[in-house]
Amino acid sequence: MKGLVIRGSRNIFTVKDDSGQKLECRIKGKILKGAEGFYNPLAPGDFVEYDEDVSHPGTGLITSLVERKNAFTRFNQKGQASQLLAANVDVVCCITTPVSPPFRPRFLDRVLLQGEKAGIPCIVICNKYDISEDDPDVEDRLEDFNRIGYPVLRVSAKTGEGIDELKSLLQAKTSVMLGQSGVGKSSLINALISGLRIKTGGVNEKYDRGNHTTTLASLYEMPDNEGIIIDTPGVRALVPDGIAAQDVILYMREFAPLAGKCSFGLSCSHETEPGCKIMEAVHAGVIHEDRYESFLRIKADLASS
Repeated sequence: MKGLVIRGSRNIFTVKDDSGQKLECRIKGKILKGAEGFYNPLAPGDFVEYDEDVSHPGTGLITSLVERKNAFTRFNQKGQASQLLAANVDVVCCITTPVSPPFRPRFLDRVLLQGEKAGIPCIVICNKYDISEDDPDVEDRLEDFNRIGYPVLRVSAKTGEGIDELKSLLQAKTSVMLGQSGVGKSSLINALISGLRIKTGGVNEKYDRGNHTTTLASLYEMPDNEGIIIDTPGVRALVPDGIAAQDVILYMREFAPLAGKCSFGLSCSHETEPGCKIMEAVHAGVIHEDRYESFLRIKADLASS
């Protein structure tokens, strides 16, 4: 039998079959073929084949993984392995806020980088726009994301602003919500799916950052087969996965056309060398200064890890 993974933890996965029945399934054997090398073998959005355990109704054994079309991952530093966040994704929703918690575009840069590596289209969603303070730095970066080709939506799960537009973008797609704690991923899903009541949390006033309320990545289906949304736990820091420091340039879309064109070719560090096309593009305004700083920081982090 074939089923869709809804959520999972400690190698126990909730799997839904074509009839809508949900079963608690374990992996048959110690290793699931096709899932080797990952910190976690399965993620919401995966399709698996399983055998129902007739002696224990509502349970089953996962026997194989249906080949994925893609996966969104991050590098898990604790486990020193790729960690699956979602599988078979059509669009990555990069969630941020203008304030409460503060706007952190460099986190978005990392999500977009990983999306490019996975070959998954991304959209930038600025939630809580009803409390925006019209910060010119926030607007400047949002406009730059749009300039380099990422759709940018300004929305509010609280007031409903922009929700219909977001729903239309996610129509008939499998999407994954990614963002730091407190940006309102679960609130957005509640706004998108009428009647859903995912637990939400506020922002810690002392530290101005979110509290973890979503502890497991979980899959939710929009009514009338309108789409699938995968909610993920808040991530404080996203370490890119499967990208070498020297290859970061290939996955930042306004940088990639300049790869190898510097005077020092692919050996250019893009920091001090004369004839560096990346630095020339920064000076010309083709590459945003903050995106350039983000590029250098990601490269340095990956080189030192």
